[in-house]
Amino acid sequence: MAMACCKNDTKLMRMAAKEAQNGIRKGFGGPFGAVVAKGGIVIAKASNEVLRTNDPTMHAEINAIRKASKKLHTFDLAGCVLYSSCMPCPMCLAAIKWANIKTVYYGATAKDADEIGFRDEIFYGELSIDKIQNLELIQCEREVCLEPFVTWAAKSDKIGY
Repeated sequence: MAMACCKNDTKLMRMAAKEAQNGIRKGFGGPFGAVVAKGGIVIAKASNEVLRTNDPTMHAEINAIRKASKKLHTFDLAGCVLYSSCMPCPMCLAAIKWANIKTVYYGATAKDADEIGFRDEIFYGELSIDKIQNLELIQCEREVCLEPFVTWAAKSDKIGY
C-alpha cells in the first residue's frame, strides 16, 4: 500500500537505500539495505551481505535485526520499526515477525526485484503474503529505493543469486 512518509520516515528510508548502494559498491551483495529504529532513533543499519559471506540468509533486514538485537541486548524488538529498501522476502518477513516488529516501511516492490533477476516473486507465489497477521507493511520512497536497483542492473560483474 503506497502512502506518504513523514519527514523522519523519509530520512530513514533514504538511509536504507544508501546502505544498499554502499553494499553494492563494496561487493557485499544485492541492492538491499535496511534500518531498525526505535522512537525515530536509528538502532542498526545494514546491507545485504550474501556475496561477501556466501550465506544466503545474510539479507539486509536480517542483518539489521541481528545488529539491533545485539545492541539492545534482546531478541524482542517490539516498539522498533524496520525500514527496508525493498519489500522483505518471505524469509525476512518471518524474521521480522519473530523479532516482534509490527511496522515495516519498504521502497521497491518484489516485482521490482524480480525484474532485475531476483526470485522474490517466485517465493511470494508459493506463499500467501495476504495471510500475514499483525504486521503493517507501508510502501514509501519507492523511487529513491529503486536507485540501488539501477546500480545493480548496470553492474557488469554482478553475481546472480
